[in-house]
Amino acid sequence: MLSVGFHHVKAFRPLGVSKLRYTSLQIRLNSSLLDGPPVTETNRAEATMKRFWKTVGIEDRKEGIAITLDKRALKTPSGHTLLLPHNKRLVATLIATEWENQRIVLKPHALPMTSLASRAIDNFADSESRKNVRQSLIQYLDTDTICFYQDYPPPLIRQQETHWDPLFAWVEENFGAKLVKFTSILSNSQSEESKKKLSLVIDDFNQWEMAALERAIHATKSFVIALALVKRRLNVDQASDAAGVEVNSQIERWGEVEDTHDVDFHDIRRQLGSAASLLSAA
Repeated sequence: MLSVGFHHVKAFRPLGVSKLRYTSLQIRLNSSLLDGPPVTETNRAEATMKRFWKTVGIEDRKEGIAITLDKRALKTPSGHTLLLPHNKRLVATLIATEWENQRIVLKPHALPMTSLASRAIDNFADSESRKNVRQSLIQYLDTDTICFYQDYPPPLIRQQETHWDPLFAWVEENFGAKLVKFTSILSNSQSEESKKKLSLVIDDFNQWEMAALERAIHATKSFVIALALVKRRLNVDQASDAAGVEVNSQIERWGEVEDTHDVDFHDIRRQLGSAASLLSAA
């Protein structure tokens, strides 16, 4: 399975058509990834998770930038051409690099930019869709990672003071939202006033900012850390450290667990790195 809404990746060939003439990839059942006629069950002859394309390219079009596999444009899970604005050439380059780096067997986790850009195109292109998601994301404030403080042990207290306290001050000073710190995981909620103020902050977010915010919230379990990343108050490393305060305090006390902490370290940076990169206007 591919991350963030990506499902089965399929290479298929209609019966009677040579593989060289008709090679394609499907990211979701019943929706084609590449330019061409709709894919149906009748012409789907085989399914594979192996690389089938030879070349990856970036194509400038009048309406934007397309990424191509064997000169055929990538499509999103909903069947839209994965078309980026002309000012997002860096994003196009990163997506093309993801596909070029897929060697023999596809590695779904290695396509974070592809999945995130597709999410922005499929789900956040219109204002009504962004409004609906915005209402759900603001609820993360009630369970925000940075709002759950503990008074023991000392390494955790230091981590909280270093990474979380400045974010509380930033939110209050810049947006007038005073967040409550919780000491219990039961029946907590932020004030409706604070939610309203922070909702207004993201009211005018475009589709790319909303997609980046959503991914960062899911990765960090924090609306505030995600907002700080999108607003460039935090960079990727700082946001990752803020999200990992409890784990980092445990590592400080007991040491790192191989194949667990190190994997988490890179995974969250991959997710937040894709969110930050999507915001690039270069």
